Amino acid sequence: MTRNVALQSCRRFVIVYLPLLAYTLFALFPVYYMLITSIKKDSELYQLKANPLLVTLGGFTLEHYKLLFKETLFATWMLNSLAVCVASTAISILVGLLAAYGLSRLRFRGRRFFAFVIFVTYLVPYSLLFLPLSRVVAWLHLSDSLWSLVVTYPTILVPFATWLLLGYFRGIPEEIEQSAMIDGCNRLQCLFRVVLPVAIPGVVCAVLFAFSMAWNDLLYALVFISPADMKTLPVGIVTELIRGDVYYWGSLMGGALIGSIPVVLFYVFFMDYYVSGLTAGAIK
Repeated sequence: MTRNVALQSCRRFVIVYLPLLAYTLFALFPVYYMLITSIKKDSELYQLKANPLLVTLGGFTLEHYKLLFKETLFATWMLNSLAVCVASTAISILVGLLAAYGLSRLRFRGRRFFAFVIFVTYLVPYSLLFLPLSRVVAWLHLSDSLWSLVVTYPTILVPFATWLLLGYFRGIPEEIEQSAMIDGCNRLQCLFRVVLPVAIPGVVCAVLFAFSMAWNDLLYALVFISPADMKTLPVGIVTELIRGDVYYWGSLMGGALIGSIPVVLFYVFFMDYYVSGLTAGAIK
């Protein structure tokens, strides 16, 4: 009996835990490499014989982080990214909620075609849209302002949020809304008081994806904004820490590492909602 238990434990370790450990190390390696690079001195970074995975020459340093916060507008870029992402995500989720609810509950001519158009719009690479959107931004006189991103980001976030929430709403029984309507609720009250509390996992999943997509965007922010104090984090790091053929690798890695913290925190705190919402929306 003891031998069988030992064999089962060994088999579980080999089949489950060993691959999981290997995958965890593989996933965390970029984070580790960014951290190590950000605390190495320049003399070691450009030393070809130095071990790239360890700090071996001269010890640790925080000079790259000092350069990041004292000689660049890193804090301003962080705040700009946060403001743009929160605003564009809020707009996109609100519009996506209304569109998904209408497509899943209301019966009108062209409903399926409209849902198909939203799906096709989501599939269009957003790199093809920045040319016409730049004309729209110029027409609205929003160039070189954060509002240009708040206006344009929903063009890629709304189709995604709508399609994800549409699959989730279709899995919620209509009977609970019909009962609410008998008690006097209208459609909007049913959405926000009855359906939305049930659909929280799907909404959180859509919020996380939308926030991540907006936070990581480089193209739109690079095209629509030029002033240094208006740049978002990805653009600021790339344009201000790469000067000609000089790459500030330590500060680049430190900025990328700090810039990933908000998204990581979002996923950590809302992981359960994210997983349940993603799987529910995927199978409907």
